Amino acid sequence: MNALSSSISLLFRHTRTIGFALLGCLLMLAGRTQAEDDAPFPKLPEGAGAMDAKAAKTFTSVESGLKYRILRAGAGAKPTPHQRVVVNYHGWLFNGRVFDSSYMRGMPITFGLNQVIKGWTEGMQKIGKGGMIELEIPGYLGYGLQGQPSSGIPPNATLHFIVELIDILE
Repeated sequence: MNALSSSISLLFRHTRTIGFALLGCLLMLAGRTQAEDDAPFPKLPEGAGAMDAKAAKTFTSVESGLKYRILRAGAGAKPTPHQRVVVNYHGWLFNGRVFDSSYMRGMPITFGLNQVIKGWTEGMQKIGKGGMIELEIPGYLGYGLQGQPSSGIPPNATLHFIVELIDILE
């Protein structure tokens, strides 16, 4: 009976390992760049500029897990991670609760693109000056396991943003 128990236990461990490996492969494939189904456009906050008439109706998913769609392309060079940017933004959770908005404060914000959450650093490099982007940032590219309790952002929260790139500073 002991040998049978050991064999079953060994088989179960290998089956579980293979299952986790297959799940990992599926998740990696899902992370490749791809367009997703049409999604309704968000309600723009008061003070936001207009979207392009031909704004993307679908989100693009990139390997990191970031999802984005360009609502207005902008012009000229796109920022690099080491530049400072001036932006207006509006951030909310899946339940629709707004946790932060420069539009509501009536004032854009300036920061180094390498001084913010990873999802912002990656996403803002997709548009030029004058552009507008919608970001869907998974928790691990946002505030992670700790969340940001002072803003009411729970651990591993997916964050949604509309961001207008006003200027790129050197």
